[in-house]
Amino acid sequence: MPRLHFLPMAKKEFDLVVYGASGFTGRLVAEYLTQRGIRGWAMAGRNTAKLAEVRDLIGAPKDTPLIEADASNPASLRAMCERTRCVLTTVGPYQLYGSELVAECAASGTDYLDLNGEPAWARQMIDANEAAAKKSGARIILSAGFDSIPFDLGVWFLQQEAIKQFGSPAPRVKGRVRKMQGGASGGTMASMKATFKASFKDPSILSLLNNPFALTPGFEGPSQPSGMVPEYDKEAGVWAAPFVMAPINTKNVHRTNFLLNHQYGKNFVYDEMMLTTLGEAARALVDAAAKANPFSGKGLKPGDGPSKEERENGFYDVVFTGIYPDGRFLKTSVKGDRDPGYGSTSKMISEAALALLETKSPGGVYTPGGVMAAPLVERLQKYAGLTFAVE
Repeated sequence: MPRLHFLPMAKKEFDLVVYGASGFTGRLVAEYLTQRGIRGWAMAGRNTAKLAEVRDLIGAPKDTPLIEADASNPASLRAMCERTRCVLTTVGPYQLYGSELVAECAASGTDYLDLNGEPAWARQMIDANEAAAKKSGARIILSAGFDSIPFDLGVWFLQQEAIKQFGSPAPRVKGRVRKMQGGASGGTMASMKATFKASFKDPSILSLLNNPFALTPGFEGPSQPSGMVPEYDKEAGVWAAPFVMAPINTKNVHRTNFLLNHQYGKNFVYDEMMLTTLGEAARALVDAAAKANPFSGKGLKPGDGPSKEERENGFYDVVFTGIYPDGRFLKTSVKGDRDPGYGSTSKMISEAALALLETKSPGGVYTPGGVMAAPLVERLQKYAGLTFAVE
């Protein structure tokens, strides 16, 4: 039996509720919490019979509570929020199923974490719920999976080292995916398609997608590289291709800088790409367009996912290069030991929730790096198979 880790006592019935626990990613989260020996949490979803089946399959304690809650029933969401300190939701696309839950959490003072990769929806949630969250004390944490924790915290980690070594943050940072096995999740791809479909109906969504500072209301920084055209990366010495998660990750990195009172500087420039060969770069450009095609029926669907063997054989390796105008530079890396979209994501959001429960901060709408960077980096390295290193 694993050693039990008890969270701090709370006035509410539960410390944490995993909403969507009968779905593919939610089940992985529940399984991870069970393996970690965490107590004081509950499983929630539309069907308690399915939740009970998952509880048995993952070997969770028989007394793990089950909560019936449905995105189409705000009263059920409100009742769930009233019982817990924090809700971790894997139910997406969030622009279709997440807005009511964010509003309920913000109003009730309940902490919230999600896996959204939907920048236009994220901005809508900031605008709609920031004031309520600040008033109630709720911490609303957006994008706490592969999009965007390794990149958000990877840049934060580099900048801490840059300040330590050079006395100031690096004004230019390049995020480059060196290697990766396993792709984005079916939920992430569904979210991208839902976003593109919505942009056809509402042109303002397209302007948010194209704005690197879409998540920093009231602040517009310097021009940023698009990252959408293959280029030769002289620091890496190889070609770089567009990276499908860059549109959300880069915006979250800028939001973290914004939330940290521009610790990276107001003229900070950042982009993300994948390192590859010239031929592979061209192929990646075509593949990225095909995957994002809102009318394509190809790819994983929400609730689908790779086998346990595929998840355990997956990995990722991201290098960050901080560059100064005088030629000085610094390299750091973030590596994960599972496939990014499922195996690693389920561990990352779980540890983010546990870190948040132990973090004291004012209410508001945050990125993980904007409210708990240091303790989360420590947790991810200790428990979740991530490595942050200076190269």
